[in-house]
Amino acid sequence: MADQFVIFGPFHRIVLTVMLAAGIALGLLFRRFPRARYALGAFLAINEIVWYVWRIRAEGIRFPEALPLQLCDLTLWCTVAACFTLRRWPFEILYYTGLSGTLLTVMTPDLWAPPLSYPTLYFFTAHGGVVASALALTLGRLQRPEPRSWLRALVAVNLWALAVGSFNLAFGTNYMYLCEKPASATLLDFFGPWPGYLLVGELVAVTLFYLLWLPFRFTKPAPSPAPPPR
Repeated sequence: MADQFVIFGPFHRIVLTVMLAAGIALGLLFRRFPRARYALGAFLAINEIVWYVWRIRAEGIRFPEALPLQLCDLTLWCTVAACFTLRRWPFEILYYTGLSGTLLTVMTPDLWAPPLSYPTLYFFTAHGGVVASALALTLGRLQRPEPRSWLRALVAVNLWALAVGSFNLAFGTNYMYLCEKPASATLLDFFGPWPGYLLVGELVAVTLFYLLWLPFRFTKPAPSPAPPPR
């Protein structure tokens, strides 16, 4: 039906194609105009702030729900920071979580609104923007993973999960799906019941982070962080 989102349906395939094309195109653009990354960072930040305002106006202030505590929220703001500063730590979180967790989220999204509604369009703009940014900053040669960067990113993600898990226990929430799986079909369905899927997810994260680092294993570290040429 037109009012239902279908995973890998025509709309979803268009979104995935645009996301990949945007990442490549922005990477080529950044090679010639490195400061164009500021526009990307500003766009993602504004898109997120507009979403916060929309949710407050539509739903009111909801506590403890509706807080930006998902892993994708951390990744989004690290993307903004990476675009503006090119510093190592936000880029590493962006690169590893963006090209693993966020990419998988875009491929198997947990959506509740129709395809052309604002919440769905926001979802794909924000999450697809993160994936495109990770590709763009890397292909644009503005940053690249350094030795042991995958381990640092993994530690950062686990520290975030520990903090969010503590919040879940205190307030009965389910951020990052640490307490139960989402209702819609996702890759977590293949990871077994709770709490086993958390351990499987950790092993998958370790594997994906390491594989994402392998293409850069023998490259020299990126220079730290001098402003790119005009």
